[in-house]
Amino acid sequence: MKTNQKSQKPYAVYVVEGEGDKAYWTKIGAAWAHEDGKGFNINLSCLPLNGRLVVREPKADVEAGR
Repeated sequence: MKTNQKSQKPYAVYVVEGEGDKAYWTKIGAAWAHEDGKGFNINLSCLPLNGRLVVREPKADVEAGR
């Protein structure tokens, strides 16, 4: 299980509570795709007690305001 965490942008990991426009998103970690594309290494800064986990692909530098 190899990953290249230093050269690739991590995916963002959120816990989402609620639905639709009333959903509350809290970023709780990061995920790096495996080189073979069949899995992820995930680092969490906390563990959610409720809600659902959502993993989103990294934003492009243009979207991030860079």
